Amino acid sequence: MESKLNFEYLKYLSETSDKKAILEQLMVAYGKDVWNYAYSMTRKWDQADDITQEVFLKVYRNLYTFRSESSVKTWILTITRNMTLDYRRAAFYRKVTLMDFLAPSAEAPSTEQEVMNRLATNDMWRMVLKLPAKYREVLILFAHYELSMKEMAQVLGVTEGTVKSRLFHARNKMKKIKESQSDGADR
Repeated sequence: MESKLNFEYLKYLSETSDKKAILEQLMVAYGKDVWNYAYSMTRKWDQADDITQEVFLKVYRNLYTFRSESSVKTWILTITRNMTLDYRRAAFYRKVTLMDFLAPSAEAPSTEQEVMNRLATNDMWRMVLKLPAKYREVLILFAHYELSMKEMAQVLGVTEGTVKSRLFHARNKMKKIKESQSDGADR
């Protein structure tokens, strides 16, 4: 479902368009979605913040390239996914992740982090985060962002058949996780 704002005008942008105002509208409409998607892929607050910032810088630089082959939401989520994958491949990411593993921070979490940690304790969210990335990603795009099979295929860069297969396997894995948690609770 496309945002409340109609971004149809993006395909008619010219050099005289107010790119800053347009970017602001896009950030209001999709900022939360971009951050949540980046967080779901990285599971790290600071990285989701960095990626979100980079995504909107890229959107700003490429506003004139949007030509409505997909929805604005699909375009922005595709940029988010690619940016996250690039970020994860970078040496900096691997170094930070290794340092987090070797020397976890002793700082007290911020209030914002505590609130998000409480939200992340939701059983369903924890189960989704246990899934391998390719299944977690397709479930989030389907259930949270309500993308169609075609839009998910565009974001992920795969065929619709692959999306359907991943969604099928993701649901089965979720069912198994849920059953194993139920079995553990019964003991």
